[in-house]
Amino acid sequence: MADVRTHRHQVQVHPLRQHEGGIKVLYPQSGPSSTQVLAVVAGVPVGGTLLTLAGLTLAGSVIGLMLAFPLFLIFSPVIVPAAFVIGLAMTGFMASGAIGLTGLSSMSWVLNHIRRVRERVPEELEEAKQRLADMAEYVGQRTKDAGQTIEDKAHDVRESKTYDVRDRDTKGHTASGGDRDTKTTREVRVATT
Repeated sequence: MADVRTHRHQVQVHPLRQHEGGIKVLYPQSGPSSTQVLAVVAGVPVGGTLLTLAGLTLAGSVIGLMLAFPLFLIFSPVIVPAAFVIGLAMTGFMASGAIGLTGLSSMSWVLNHIRRVRERVPEELEEAKQRLADMAEYVGQRTKDAGQTIEDKAHDVRESKTYDVRDRDTKGHTASGGDRDTKTTREVRVATT
């Protein structure tokens, strides 16, 4: 008979780790580096000192406000308009400064623009003069050509001007109903003067 062996499979069951918290999550398994240790050592005293100073400043502000509140209440008819006037005056000074700076920067831009234009003007002026001279020469030549063409056409017209002269029958219409074949055309040459 055949040898039948049954193989058993082994299953390993690992318990799930519910929570790995604390420092192990923040730092690698090997431990914190020296830079991280120095940051904690230096950061805790500095942060604590700054937090203490912030608390003392807040406490001092609250105590000062509690002591000054009755004075603010008594002098409020004077303090509120004075604060309003001081606020308006400060706003006016700041607006004046901003407008003055804007004016100065605008003037600086204009002066720089004028300087750049003065550097380019001689070249552009010479170029404009040349273009104007070329245009004047072109217009003069075209005018001269147009005048010559008109003069030539007028001369041709004087040379060969013809008129259709139609003589009408001075006797009127004939009795046969007005013969229109009695018109004659004559070519008359006009003598040139």
